[in-house]
Amino acid sequence: MKPPILLLHGALATEAQLKPLARELSAFFAVHTFTFSGHGGRPLGPAGPTMQHCAAEVIWFLDAHGLAAVHVFGYSMGGYAALAAALKAPERFRSITTLGTKFNWTPTTASSETHMLNLEVMQDKIPQYVQQLEQLHAPTPVADVLSNTAQLLRGLGDSPVLTPEKLSELEVPVQVLVGELDKVAGVDPSRHYTDFMPRALFEIIMNTSHPLEKVNPDLLFSRILRFVEMVEENMI
Repeated sequence: MKPPILLLHGALATEAQLKPLARELSAFFAVHTFTFSGHGGRPLGPAGPTMQHCAAEVIWFLDAHGLAAVHVFGYSMGGYAALAAALKAPERFRSITTLGTKFNWTPTTASSETHMLNLEVMQDKIPQYVQQLEQLHAPTPVADVLSNTAQLLRGLGDSPVLTPEKLSELEVPVQVLVGELDKVAGVDPSRHYTDFMPRALFEIIMNTSHPLEKVNPDLLFSRILRFVEMVEENMI
């Protein structure tokens, strides 16, 4: 029987972002995906756009599908949500691999990230991307998607969920992957936060920036598979 793996998408995306990876992993895993609320036309929950709600959605999905414990791959925001969920229910996670996940949230870093979520600027500079977002998140207006994402990031800046103190208590095996050229997550902050986790590995993917489509798919697949094998063999 194939072990279950849950794939979690990044902000401003949906589970469709992970379809190519899901196809590759399906030969070895029972693959599961879902789209976070506020994305892909799904309404926000009553709590609004918060990381605590994203983490709760991960646990709700496991409960709804009868998954006692899973391996997880989370890209960017998805990785943060997976780790936040694991802080609440570590027994539900066999391993977590993150890619391009930003750990160092402060009011200053949140302000820098939300500055780029200005719809008028995006329409002027990257109109094709705005059109993609319109199609991806319909019927939710793009302005609402951007506003909700900005609110989520500001919340992380004011009250980060993954503090060094909390991560130091996380016994789930974690693999932190970051692109050498990733200016969103950053190599040094990613390494710094990895050091707090007692069962974590860290790797820089060379010549790679933040967008998922810029990552070598074969390399990503191999790193996930290798790490899961190490965990299953109790090597970490």
